[in-house]
Amino acid sequence: MILLDGKALSKQIKQEIKTEVDALRKSGGNIPHLAAVIVGDNPASESYVKNKVKSSDEVGFESTVIKKDANISEEELLEIVDSLNKNSDVDGFIVQLPLPRHIDPDKIVLAIDPQKDVDGFHPFNFGSMAQGLDAYLPATPYGILLMLERYNIETEGKEVVVLGRSNIVGSPISILLSRKGNPGNATVTITHSRTKDLDSVLKKADIIIAAIGRDRFVKSHQVKEGVVIIDVGINRISDPSRKKGSRLVGDCDFDDLQNTASHMTPVPGGVGPMTVTALLLNTLKAAKNK
Repeated sequence: MILLDGKALSKQIKQEIKTEVDALRKSGGNIPHLAAVIVGDNPASESYVKNKVKSSDEVGFESTVIKKDANISEEELLEIVDSLNKNSDVDGFIVQLPLPRHIDPDKIVLAIDPQKDVDGFHPFNFGSMAQGLDAYLPATPYGILLMLERYNIETEGKEVVVLGRSNIVGSPISILLSRKGNPGNATVTITHSRTKDLDSVLKKADIIIAAIGRDRFVKSHQVKEGVVIIDVGINRISDPSRKKGSRLVGDCDFDDLQNTASHMTPVPGGVGPMTVTALLLNTLKAAKNK
């Protein structure tokens, strides 16, 4: 099995971005500026934002973090979004999800200027992507595309099964892989909790993209020999042998599948680093567009 090492690939692409940013700096060009808004004290969100800021610094971007308490009003958060929309020094920004229950995430996403929506969540960018127009692609699907491209994994004419239909991963990656282009030109099936006889669907797949949030759900008996597995899931399970008493696993059973799959992403160290890299590429694009 070939390990699809997102950590190593991310490092390579970040070096390419840094080289381009260094050239921009020497020529007096616009240095990309990424801002992140985080609300509350969610440890996972704080870790994600910290990683994004660290990566921004590594490639030479400017970065800003705006941290607010969980009791912030929806109106105040909308005002922060509006101020970032109007700030000409900021090329792109994200509002880290999830948000507290009293804040409507859809309302926040809709308020972001599509030209600064480097997470690729705004309906304008989603619709443009669906029509094959220029857009900021959702970061995780974009990262998956980069991984398939850089590892020379053929998608044309292949059967792709996507586990999960979220607007963040499942739906957009199904659109991207079925459209014309490379990676693309695949026959894509989206599966979900209402799918009947899932095993028979999975057995046909040349490529499986799992994003359902169920730890080690996909097993070797459900897939065919030589399948390519892109595991988007991040699940924490108990593990007394670890110092923290737990460890992270994906939606696919890595240990069980490694003798069946031809290529597979690890968790952690697979899709996660590529998501951050895709965010950086979107921010670089936003800076160039300005």
